[in-house]
This record gives sequence, structure tokens and C-alpha cells, in this order.
Amino acid sequence: MENRAEPVTRYKINQLIDTGMSITLSLTEDVELEKVSQQQLILDSIDNLVSDKDVKQQVKPFLEAILRAQPQTVINTYSQTTIQITMPKRRFQKIGIPQVGDTLAIDIRKE
Repeated sequence: MENRAEPVTRYKINQLIDTGMSITLSLTEDVELEKVSQQQLILDSIDNLVSDKDVKQQVKPFLEAILRAQPQTVINTYSQTTIQITMPKRRFQKIGIPQVGDTLAIDIRKE
């Protein structure tokens, strides 16, 4: 088996449930999300769909003017991984009693 040095993934704690005996953490991958405007997605789509260069040059200024008048809608372009972990309360204490909003480094890989 090939052992590649993969980076450890960071997960942000979204929810913490303490049952007294165990702790359940709901985690979401903590990544920088690239923000793309809905207008840019529409312009890119038209760019890909219309093959005639002259038509693009005629239509693009009108589309840009129309889209500038619309409210900006920003879209995150990365679907995040979510994990739920349940562990004994003692182990939770050993990792420093992290709270909602804290980040955990988790190494997940096939062995």
C-alpha cells in the first residue's frame, strides 16, 4: 500500500451534545470558500453556450447592464464534508474540551 502524505483536514465544531457520559460533536470541513457572484455564473454560462463570437460581443454588454441592476447574490462553490463523532466524556476532556466554533484537526484515510 502506498502511503501518501496527505494534509490533515480541519473541521469546525457546529454542534456539541453532552449526554453526561458521552459527547457528540457535529463537524463541518473548515475550508476557505471561493465566493462567486450569480451574475458571473450567468455570464460564464452564456460564454460557454454561445459559440458565435459576433453574437457574444453584441449580447454581452446588454447582459452585463441588466445583471448590474440586479442585487448581488454570492454563492459558495465548495460542498463541505460533515462528520458526527460520539466519544466518551473523558476522551473529550483529554483533547482540551473544545467548544462550538473551535477547529479540530482530523486525519482520515484508508489504511
